[in-house]
Amino acid sequence: MLSSVGAFAQNAVGQITLQPKIGLNVANVTDGGDARIGLAAGAELEYGLADIVGISAGAIYSMQGSKGDYGTLKADYINIPIMCNVYVVKGLAVKLGIQPGFKVNDKVEIKTGISGIGDIERDIDLKSFDFSIPVGLSYELPTIPLVIDARYNWGLTEIAKDYDHKNSVFQFTVGYKFAL
Repeated sequence: MLSSVGAFAQNAVGQITLQPKIGLNVANVTDGGDARIGLAAGAELEYGLADIVGISAGAIYSMQGSKGDYGTLKADYINIPIMCNVYVVKGLAVKLGIQPGFKVNDKVEIKTGISGIGDIERDIDLKSFDFSIPVGLSYELPTIPLVIDARYNWGLTEIAKDYDHKNSVFQFTVGYKFAL
């Protein structure tokens, strides 16, 4: 069994690859309304630790938030995923890591009904830092170095003071992987 795992090797030990990528997010916040569909774009570097294990780090522009009857929340981040990639079969990697995120833009409009007054809008100060656990799968096509990646970013930090909401993001990207 162990000898067959070596046949799935994806990385040469010490090899560094670069993968520019683009795709979309289906983002929401916990206890939120409807998902916000947004852009995910950036690049990741991967270093081959072993034939079937690589460590990657990147920078991804990520449009997140949610919308619903309560209003809209738009928050854009630069996320820094740091992942361990284990290649379980040829072309298929299981990914797990940590991801600090830094807010670069936001727009929040919360509507609350007040008896006799109607809806009003108020702003909420979103935190400038977010932390999540990304987990996912990627598949590298056998004929061209095109990588299809799907991951879930499980938010661990509250998005604003005194609000128990956390980011929850499904991310789907396509990238082109090449050795440096």
